[in-house]
Amino acid sequence: MAAHRARKRFGQHFLTDPGVIDAIIQSIHATKQDVVVEIGPGQGAITRTLARQAGHLHAIELDRDLAAKLRKQFAGNPDVTIHEADALTFDFASLGERLRIVGNLPYNISTPLLFHLLKFRDRILDMHFMLQKEVVARMAAAPGSKAYGRLGIMLGCHLSVESLFDVDRRAFDPPPAVTSAVVRLDPLPPDTFVIEDEAALSTLVATAFMQRRKTLRNSLKAVAETADFEAVGIDAGLRPEQVSIAEYIALGNHLRRKSAHQR
Repeated sequence: MAAHRARKRFGQHFLTDPGVIDAIIQSIHATKQDVVVEIGPGQGAITRTLARQAGHLHAIELDRDLAAKLRKQFAGNPDVTIHEADALTFDFASLGERLRIVGNLPYNISTPLLFHLLKFRDRILDMHFMLQKEVVARMAAAPGSKAYGRLGIMLGCHLSVESLFDVDRRAFDPPPAVTSAVVRLDPLPPDTFVIEDEAALSTLVATAFMQRRKTLRNSLKAVAETADFEAVGIDAGLRPEQVSIAEYIALGNHLRRKSAHQR
């Protein structure tokens, strides 16, 4: 494939290290029974191998020049479909069920894209992504750690997160300014958590972490009283990073029911 100049507006950093490419392929371990969806295939670093391994490969590429080159490269392969589209607005439900999603995600859209993908979690088998190492650390953080916050909590309501390995910036052309990491995400069973109002829970968690050095009693004083914390067994003297996902959900559900009762 002819050389392609990376475009800053698309956040393009092309993976070139053969060892890293092989490690990612081994982690995904696609088979002929799989429908694989690659977001941002770029110059096809892992696309060619995935096309050989998967039953069907869907590649979603926003850059029209790269999409055209990929269409030309895979023109004779009926098991590869190139979608020239924006993954942030793409309807992943249109690709079927039991999807395995992979990609080297542009860092500037990684968080909104992850939340967009959550809308289709009932159709997703697993996801493997290359992301900024700092973002992966926040996604995988446990309660009590400095990295624990809104991102990890809201993703953790629906996904299990496993950081697989780090990737040095020299593995890319051009090199990004940060170290990357490969992460695996698996949708949790549907009945793992019962969330009565997702938007309200997100607002609650965001409010708590706006003042993460304060206790819950102070950071959430505008929305919760001492009795509310007692009702769900949470110590109001804890700081936001000391509260588990299940406890935030319990508090959010309690406050929602309380609000409905007061109407």
